[in-house]
Amino acid sequence: MTRSINVSTFSVAAWLCAAALIAPLPIASAQEPPKNFIFVDKGAPLAEITFDDVEGQARKLADFKGKILLVNIWATWCGPCRTEMPALDRLQARLGGPDFEVIPVSIDRGMEAIRKFYGDIGIRNLAMYIESSSQVLRRTRALGLPTTLLIDRDGQEIGRVIGPAEWDAPEIIQFLSSFIQNKNLPDRANRGNSVPADCADTPSLVVRSLRWLRIC
Repeated sequence: MTRSINVSTFSVAAWLCAAALIAPLPIASAQEPPKNFIFVDKGAPLAEITFDDVEGQARKLADFKGKILLVNIWATWCGPCRTEMPALDRLQARLGGPDFEVIPVSIDRGMEAIRKFYGDIGIRNLAMYIESSSQVLRRTRALGLPTTLLIDRDGQEIGRVIGPAEWDAPEIIQFLSSFIQNKNLPDRANRGNSVPADCADTPSLVVRSLRWLRIC
């Protein structure tokens, strides 16, 4: 479905930004994405992000190359993050292995807060990673928490979800499994949520935010 966008007024641009965050997006495949899933443009590079593991060793996404990754940026003080973490834990238990991994990157100030949270709610399958400088937010252009990125085997972003999701829901399991099995490879040029041709070159804050999300 092609959206007609008039960015000459703030109200229409703001409506588009809100719609992009709350409306499911169609794709050219049998598997539907999670609600709020936003595909990125084909070949869009993802800036390298680094974070520390539970042993204090520096890690980066390139360490996991060859896997489909679900990178969840979160914090223990973020209510929606806390709510969705058990579902991510169950997702890792269900699909985790040589072809898929959930990478939860916390922006907390210390690993102890993460250890306590994992222990309190019984997280057993997720690794602990931390990036306390919050540079991960800037480098991934995350607009809030939680933000979750789906990364392909070559380290490029496929798309993202802004806000929480029921990550172990059957339809999401099917959607992610299709990428793991190399079956969900939509033609990004024709999937229906590509960048509209009539996005004006307007320097407003809203439009810049839309471009940040690759909507405009």
